[in-house]
Amino acid sequence: MKAIRRFTVRTVLPEPLRPLGELAQNLRWSWHQETRELFRYVDPEGWRAAQGDPVRLLGAVSKERLAALAADRRFLRRLVSAAEDLADYTANPRWYQEQSDLPAAIAYFSPEFGITFALPQYSGGLGILAGDHLKAASDLGVPLVGVGLLYRHGYFRQTLSREGWQQEHYPVLDPNSLPVTPLRDAEGVPAQVTLQLTGGRALHARIWKAQVGRVPLLLLDSDVEGNEPAERDVTDRLYGGGSEHRLLQEMLLGIGGVRAVRTYCRITGHPEPEVFHTNEGHAGFLGLERIRELALEGLEFDAALEAVRAGTVFTTHTPVPAGIDRFDRELVGRHLGDGGELPGVDIARILELGMETYRGGDPNLFNMAVMGLRLAQRANGVSTLHGAVSREMFAGLWPGFDPEDVPITSITNGVHAPTWVAPEVQRLCAAHAGQQVAEDALSVGGAERWESCARIPDAALWELRRTLREQLVDDVRHRLRASWRQRGAGDAELGWTDHVLDPDVLTIGFARRVPSYKRLTLMLRDPDRLMELLLHPDRPIQIVVAGKAHPADDGGKRLVQELVRFTDDPRVRHRIVFLPDYDMRMARLLYPGCDVWLNNPLRPLEACGTSGMKAALNGCLNLSVLDGWWDEWFDGDNGWAIPTADGLADEDRRDALEAAALYDLLQNQVAPRFYDTGAHGLPHRWIEMVRHTLTTLGPKVPAGRMVRDYVTQLYAPAARGHRAIQGPAAEELAAWKKRVRQQWPQVGVEHVETSSVEGTPELGSTLTLRAQVSLGDLDPADVDVQLLSGRVDAADRLAAPAVLSLKPTGRPDISGRHNYEGPLTLDRTGAFGYTVRVLPAHPLLASPAEVGLVAVPAEAQGMTAGVLR
Repeated sequence: MKAIRRFTVRTVLPEPLRPLGELAQNLRWSWHQETRELFRYVDPEGWRAAQGDPVRLLGAVSKERLAALAADRRFLRRLVSAAEDLADYTANPRWYQEQSDLPAAIAYFSPEFGITFALPQYSGGLGILAGDHLKAASDLGVPLVGVGLLYRHGYFRQTLSREGWQQEHYPVLDPNSLPVTPLRDAEGVPAQVTLQLTGGRALHARIWKAQVGRVPLLLLDSDVEGNEPAERDVTDRLYGGGSEHRLLQEMLLGIGGVRAVRTYCRITGHPEPEVFHTNEGHAGFLGLERIRELALEGLEFDAALEAVRAGTVFTTHTPVPAGIDRFDRELVGRHLGDGGELPGVDIARILELGMETYRGGDPNLFNMAVMGLRLAQRANGVSTLHGAVSREMFAGLWPGFDPEDVPITSITNGVHAPTWVAPEVQRLCAAHAGQQVAEDALSVGGAERWESCARIPDAALWELRRTLREQLVDDVRHRLRASWRQRGAGDAELGWTDHVLDPDVLTIGFARRVPSYKRLTLMLRDPDRLMELLLHPDRPIQIVVAGKAHPADDGGKRLVQELVRFTDDPRVRHRIVFLPDYDMRMARLLYPGCDVWLNNPLRPLEACGTSGMKAALNGCLNLSVLDGWWDEWFDGDNGWAIPTADGLADEDRRDALEAAALYDLLQNQVAPRFYDTGAHGLPHRWIEMVRHTLTTLGPKVPAGRMVRDYVTQLYAPAARGHRAIQGPAAEELAAWKKRVRQQWPQVGVEHVETSSVEGTPELGSTLTLRAQVSLGDLDPADVDVQLLSGRVDAADRLAAPAVLSLKPTGRPDISGRHNYEGPLTLDRTGAFGYTVRVLPAHPLLASPAEVGLVAVPAEAQGMTAGVLR
């Protein structure tokens, strides 16, 4: 008989073992190998049954075993040492505390967090990146507070039907069985936040806290008493439900999240955040809640907007408009207008923030990314290429500016090395470079540390690679047999699974979400040629594939089914497998166990693609389209670049060309290099590529580098902006922007001339450039008149121009025009051009383009005003 309700009864640990509970509740165990080994010792069989989850382990260990451990002096010494190490880690100064003029705290909002499989609140790369961000912040001592939602069903579990069709299952998660604790006030009452909904309804949410090393992660849960069934289901599952359901989730994340942070700081005394970082647009409503807070303090909307923008960072992860949440304006207006949330905030102004007021936009839709950009003074993409793509995609928000001038920078993603580097890699590095060097290479980084770790003899490095491959093969066989049982197969027909894959064969991995642009089935473009590669008598390859299609994406499910049907073919099923239910547990063996990591998206639609980074940290070589991070850091010796047919209008032809290029690389370069063995049977050229990968990518791809970049390039400037734009300063800046916008139609570049030059201009010559500029009622201090100069292309467009601010000379003429002057240095040969532009200027602006206003000569229209050839 099925139970009508399920809950978890937690174990009461004997007093000497109480630190075990503290260690289990701090998710540092998910990346701290010594703590994991301690839990393994508690009950090796129970550890395997709990799949490495300490909370589940402690809930199942017997009283007799606990009593024995409480009397085991050796174990108690290990336990005390582990507890002291955690206390030292969480309390003592780290990198951040050695810096100066940094934010007192940063709030980091994300719809999903991939910390560990034991807290299944993630679907893919966005969540894993957010989890790695928190872990690296903890390692560096960054005072981050994470904010998300606690989904009672998490993301779906994936199985396959007999026909290979994806099936979804949503197990119920009991928070009491998860590594989270309820946030309670001084009286012990569970803390809650409340949102007002239309029709007099209310949405209540409890605040749970997961401790990620030094970083608290606050998770809001709407499945509480006092909510109606519809409201209880707001946090039922990740990325589920219809448009209104998603809107309520994002209101709870953004508005409720700010209230949760305020509650947490009040209860614990944690410093209030000076910077709010929204990881994608889902949490964008956080800016509106902060405007409401400031309105209660007496600030007008425009001044509150400036104060909020100054301390907000927005990170976009999508390279396509289809990846952005967009809601009907009437739906948003109904929930945030009269009778809904954010009382006292003008709903018309709210809707303006999300309107697609640019060419090609839909003014009837409320765009969360557009609102995120308008509410943040600083924004970034997640790789150099993605930054450029984002500037193109959102250029309509800054009309009159060339895409390269759009104020969206980039910080390339990273991955948390201690989480993703296999223990075997860590141990080998420690054996040859020293324990401290190995630990610092993972947590601190630095080229010299990775070079030390890579000075491993060829034989030892190759033996490591085989060990990791063998572990993957064993795991694949176990998972494949379990999958086939779920598909309805009996043990009698599964003997072949014992011989799937070979630990001595070149192993290629491909695992990620399954939207169409990632092209899961590009490898199947020519099935016969792929079969030849898989079954080559001397240089065979084998492929491990995993990935989930979104439950509502039947097109993605068909791609999964197409691949599964190919892998079911008895001729090749020992060489290519599809593993369902891709998650962090699978990934931790898959990345290290592969020799090559394959990535073949449509360029440039991969924002970053961090799976290849995780593989590289384990000595796996990348075989990828030049997209995302690979476009930035591929150097010709750390893997292979798949040629692309960018811009080809015929999609079918493009896929055929790129698939053929992939087959050619595998057949003519990758496989021959792997099997080219010399003395002692070692593939020295392959090993050298592995070593080069570790030494060149090891210092670049860790999340510690990424978080340091966020601190220095975005968080610190945002904190300074936050401090500067408060109260009267916010009001002054808002009034200045209003005045500039009103006067801007009168601003123009009337005339530009240069001093004459005899004959052909020569390199190094300096001309005097003069410009006459109309400013209306603005003062010269309100603007920056700039000279842009440099090489021009065939269409007379400037490429990466040098920028020089011109100086005003004399008084305005009788017509009120201002004269500006400056040197024009001819510092490049060939086609050379220049133009002049006028931008608003104020010391509190983060970027000259921030106001979205620019004036250029009438004849320029984005080109040069003059060309010297």
